[in-house]
Amino acid sequence: MSTESAESGSGPRVTVTESAAEEARRLMESEGMDTDVGGLRLFVQQGGCAGLSYGMRFEAEPEEDDTVVEQNGLRVFVDPASINYIGGSTLQFEGGLQGAGFHVENPNVVSECGCGESFRT
Repeated sequence: MSTESAESGSGPRVTVTESAAEEARRLMESEGMDTDVGGLRLFVQQGGCAGLSYGMRFEAEPEEDDTVVEQNGLRVFVDPASINYIGGSTLQFEGGLQGAGFHVENPNVVSECGCGESFRT
């Protein structure tokens, strides 16, 4: 498992905004999860009209081969296959009247479907 932080020389492969980290930690704590060990798994899966889609879930601990990014008090776990698609991305949380949610700003995307739920690199 490789661990990267905002302070590491190579820089994180995934950037986590303060608002995303705050919301994820709040949700984890509401489920009784230990935010010092557990984290948010960010992954890419087959699906959607453009071919790939993002997935997120909370996990109690990382897998052995995960990249672990620690930023703004949140640990993000990314498996080796997914990091190839989302390296350089920023995880954001946006709130508002039209609906709140997490959003991945991915510089590797070459096209997205009309609804914005799936992408192609």
